[in-house]
Amino acid sequence: MKAQVFALMGFLAFSPAAFAESLIVMPQVVTDWKAVYGQIEAQTRLPARARLGGTLVSLDVVEGDRVTAGQVLARVVDDKLDLRLRAIDAQLQSLQSQLENAQTELERGEALVQRGVTTVQRLDALRTQVDVLAGQIGATRAERAVVEQQATEGEVLAPTDGLVLTVPVAAGAVVMPGEAVATIGGGGFFLRLAIPERHARALAEGDEIQIDGAGEAATGRLARIYPQIENGRVIADVAVAGLDEAFVNARVLVRLAVGERAALLVPEAAVSTRAGLDFVTVAGAHQGERAVMLGQRHEADGEMRREVLSGLSAGDEVVLP
Repeated sequence: MKAQVFALMGFLAFSPAAFAESLIVMPQVVTDWKAVYGQIEAQTRLPARARLGGTLVSLDVVEGDRVTAGQVLARVVDDKLDLRLRAIDAQLQSLQSQLENAQTELERGEALVQRGVTTVQRLDALRTQVDVLAGQIGATRAERAVVEQQATEGEVLAPTDGLVLTVPVAAGAVVMPGEAVATIGGGGFFLRLAIPERHARALAEGDEIQIDGAGEAATGRLARIYPQIENGRVIADVAVAGLDEAFVNARVLVRLAVGERAALLVPEAAVSTRAGLDFVTVAGAHQGERAVMLGQRHEADGEMRREVLSGLSAGDEVVLP
């Protein structure tokens, strides 16, 4: 009898669960995360358009350059504008000569009227002729100002501060009015997501998003969810501080919360693996190792835990190492 008692005491002394800590497994609320890819995009994409049709004689930017609003990106020249200016200048010179002649005739007519040689009707006609020529000169000068303004519009200006994304033309090319010479991305950068529509109702503006593929791990917030579904996907924008802007349209792995559920969690240290099977040690009436099937990793109380899909029930006491 004494031998049996000593044997039992020895077994308990060397039992792994004799003095080890234990954990009562109870269901805990965990968050389901959906992994999707987002693209780094600019808040605004504005084309720098040519206001004048002609030949692109200079192009001062390439893809990746930083520009400021109003900066000259390229210059377009229309040779016909110089010809029009020359024609207008010749017309002005002719009208000016006619005006000087008409003013001389008017002065002569005023002198003849004073001497009673000519009629007042003739004098009125001379005055009208001077006024008409003066008006024609004013209209021609305004036309010349319009042509000069068109010549200055050959400068292609940056519409906003930002990064040059595309330059679809080259120096020497012929461009039409309104054609894009460069595309500027400005207003900051964000992540655009395309999320399966079955998760649409689980999303809300302001939700926290985990970003795994933007260099260092980061978090962001859902800034906007677009109401229109495209190709079975919901489009959403994520605001991220310090987002890498080296490559626009780069794909970044993002994890977003799509729901919550109850799960049984055990510390990773409590799991041992042998021959491809996972085991945990259970204390209590059915003490011993029990094979379990593990699921995802979840962070709980500041430590990483594994979800147990099968092999444990709520209330089981798991022995910790």
